[in-house]
Amino acid sequence: MEVPGKKASWVSRYTAAVIALFIAWLAFSSSLDHQELVSGIVLVLLAAALGWRGLSNRGLAIFHPRRIASLIIYFPVFFWQMLKANLDVAYRVVHPKMPIKPGIVAIKTSLKSDTGKLFLANSITLTPGTLTMDISGDYLFIHWINVKEEDVEKASEVIGGRFEGYLKRIFE
Repeated sequence: MEVPGKKASWVSRYTAAVIALFIAWLAFSSSLDHQELVSGIVLVLLAAALGWRGLSNRGLAIFHPRRIASLIIYFPVFFWQMLKANLDVAYRVVHPKMPIKPGIVAIKTSLKSDTGKLFLANSITLTPGTLTMDISGDYLFIHWINVKEEDVEKASEVIGGRFEGYLKRIFE
């Protein structure tokens, strides 16, 4: 496993970059043709050689089964929250009085990694009715279509709490 605050070896980081990039290649090419696979491997090896330093500090530890399982669980949770938010925004749009109370709220996150904060910010932004405007330290500033809570702790639970536990298991 990894030692906190210490980067993995360059071999582990390069290998993790190759695996992640090849998975992305397979997803985007959606082909198992022999020529596509060989082209993909060549391009992935080259891209990983050029960019492994910026892709992962953890190396192969990013593929720990607990992280993978948490990521698999995260997607249905995210899509469920996105569906609920879509229905909520649609209701507000078609309601004759358009019941909105827009505003900007601060939420505090306990996520420490920049990647975890980025995923949280993107998850919030991709959920209709909220938009992450800025990240400053442990705070995210969110434009919310219908402010229900102005208190930082309560707003953090309502907006970020639905994602943060899963993201902590994936990125921390």
